[in-house]
Amino acid sequence: QVQLVESGGGLVQAGGSLRLSCAASGRTFSRNGMGWFRQAPGKEREFVAAINWSGLSIYYADSVKGRFTITRDNAKNTVYLQMNSLKPEDTAVYYCAAAGSVVAGPDHGNYDYWGQGTQVTVSS
Repeated sequence: QVQLVESGGGLVQAGGSLRLSCAASGRTFSRNGMGWFRQAPGKEREFVAAINWSGLSIYYADSVKGRFTITRDNAKNTVYLQMNSLKPEDTAVYYCAAAGSVVAGPDHGNYDYWGQGTQVTVSS
């Protein structure tokens, strides 16, 4: 199966930035859609951003548009989430996910593989 390892989480002040990385392994990674999701304590997992295999189709949740940027480097088998202008409400565990097809989107049901999660805490 596809394996995902996340890194880059931590503590940051409001208005600051963090860059999350997700290193993937597996034969089909380069043609799989990839996404980022997050989950705060006591809340449901929510969609953050997604990118298809070519990097030409990109999706963002309304709450992060203009602040977050998702990219992927298929040569390095890595997907990134650049998070700028962070707000306290961005505090959550962030999960990297890989879809089971070449397409991606906001539906978490499209994703077959999940990373372990990395904590992002934004202080006010």
